[in-house]
Amino acid sequence: MTTFLQQVINGLSIGSIYALMAVGYSLVYSIMNFSNFAHGGVIMIGSYIGFFAMTVAGVPFPAAFAAAALGAGLVAVVVEKAAYGPLRQRKAPFLYYIISAMGASMFLENIVLATIGPDFRTFPNVLGSKPFQLGELMIGRLDLAMFLISSVTLALLVYFIEKTKTGMAIRATSYSERASALMGVNTEKVIFIIFIIGGALAGIAGILFGMKYTVFPTMGNITMKAFIAAVFGGLGSLPGAVLGAVLLGIIETMTSAYLSSTWRDLIAFGLLIFILVVRPSGLMGKNNEDKA
Repeated sequence: MTTFLQQVINGLSIGSIYALMAVGYSLVYSIMNFSNFAHGGVIMIGSYIGFFAMTVAGVPFPAAFAAAALGAGLVAVVVEKAAYGPLRQRKAPFLYYIISAMGASMFLENIVLATIGPDFRTFPNVLGSKPFQLGELMIGRLDLAMFLISSVTLALLVYFIEKTKTGMAIRATSYSERASALMGVNTEKVIFIIFIIGGALAGIAGILFGMKYTVFPTMGNITMKAFIAAVFGGLGSLPGAVLGAVLLGIIETMTSAYLSSTWRDLIAFGLLIFILVVRPSGLMGKNNEDKA
């Protein structure tokens, strides 16, 4: 039983990071109707910003945390303006958005490889290594920080979406961009805001993931797990993205503990195929045939 509870704790920790990533996917999908595969590159940039802020600039963790969120948010906006904005103006098919997103992701990855290099980099240990002990259970300081920061961030996002005028505009646009524009909603501003928010969440996820593991140019590939979580929970559904991410994190840790870590990715991608075949809308998503 102790092993099981320990793996649940570990799963909640990594699942909370997946949730930050998956919510960014779902935000963009809910408005623009396509999966933003450049999200992984934004996460990677956010992680590097946080790393260099702490190691080169020597700023404390809270300042590096804010810099990663702000920097990643700005990168996400630049990607939208350069890669997606012209397509929106031409009303291009959704397939073009996906191809452009993949190109943007590869561009971000390769520009980091060309300028910073392929070396793995490790964050300084700012939280200490001694875990908290709860009976026989061990809770790492970083794992606890990851869960708390992710939970607070997601709670603030829910409040913003549900209780503010801008959040109401985002929800209205997610139902129908055309109808919202006719009702006076500035849909261009809404798109700008969701990319800022999605990018900031990516930056937060990037710095936490980098602190947990390492920072490297291809670390954005981890967002495939976030994509699985978003599909599992239901693309376009923020609660679904969080639920799918937490469940995926727990499934992965249980697989590593009771089977083998070599089975972890196999089961994750098998789950993606199963959900797409059996319930394409996910656990909490709506069935939208025109979205890709």
